[in-house]
Amino acid sequence: MDILDKNKLIMNNEKKENNLNINNLKFEKDIIKDSYSFYSFNYSFIIFESIDKILYLIYSNNNNSIVFYDLIKNQIITKINNPHNKSISNFRHFLDIINKRDLIISVSAEDNNIKLWNIKNFECLYNYENVNNNGYLYSACFLNDNNNNYIITTNCAWKGISEPIKFFDFNGNKIKEINNSKEKTYFIDILYDKKLSKNYLITGNEGCIRSYNCNSNNIYRIYNDNDKKDHDCIVVYNDNEEIKLIDSSDDGNIRIWNFHSAKLIKKIKICDCDLYGMCLWNNDYLFFGCEEKLIKIIDLKKGIIIDNLKGHNNWVITMKKINHPEYGECLISQDLGKGQIKLWVIKNNI
Repeated sequence: MDILDKNKLIMNNEKKENNLNINNLKFEKDIIKDSYSFYSFNYSFIIFESIDKILYLIYSNNNNSIVFYDLIKNQIITKINNPHNKSISNFRHFLDIINKRDLIISVSAEDNNIKLWNIKNFECLYNYENVNNNGYLYSACFLNDNNNNYIITTNCAWKGISEPIKFFDFNGNKIKEINNSKEKTYFIDILYDKKLSKNYLITGNEGCIRSYNCNSNNIYRIYNDNDKKDHDCIVVYNDNEEIKLIDSSDDGNIRIWNFHSAKLIKKIKICDCDLYGMCLWNNDYLFFGCEEKLIKIIDLKKGIIIDNLKGHNNWVITMKKINHPEYGECLISQDLGKGQIKLWVIKNNI
């Protein structure tokens, strides 16, 4: 499932858009109080509506179990205990249309281990062990290309040279590799451009962002402002028929690029610390977490901060916008380490 299309039923329900009231977004409640997140600045939890119409929140708790939570009924469906030898860094969701099933992967960064799960019966379909030989398995994502399904992994070496980006099938076979110029790579995801009928791999690296043509394995564009910082969070979206890429880096700036030309459109200074957990709200606003323990709301058209949401006790590292049947448009956020997953709602929607 690609960056632009995933979770349309939840993320882009135009009937419930309420942009004019964004300043009325307020803390409502702690959904979960036993979550645990480990340095994954976009996907420490995932939210999606399943084929059987359950609105899932999937996260890791203090005991490093995988917890499947029903956001409509506000109750835990099940837990998978001890899925990895070490803590879970992130999750990804994939809608397998051909086989009519919802799949997720759980990634254990320190363990260099990925597990593929079928949500229907919470069965582990495959365990990808020792994915990298030299370093830290930061993230992974799904790709569907010509009805072939892959899991793509990346590497962030603490010592030595980072390894290539690797493509695995759902049976654990390594299909191919892409050389990522020996850079440390943090973020990874897929963009499917419908007009061109092409898949692009997007990586946030040490010093720049890269996109790759998934068919040729060649670099498509390099997005580089000579900032020489780590790029942890990326959002891609359609804006007036133009595909834009927004990224954050350790210098406290966000940068907005034309995806296909790699032209820098705008740079906005947000703060003097690292930015995490980017979330786009109806193409008009951008939410960021940061080391100041705040959620910052940026008006993209004006290029200014319009509000700071307080309530977290640590760095806010993951945020997702959803449409909830009771609350309408709302935001769900999580901070680093042992903390809460919080719900923020537009008060006049209740």
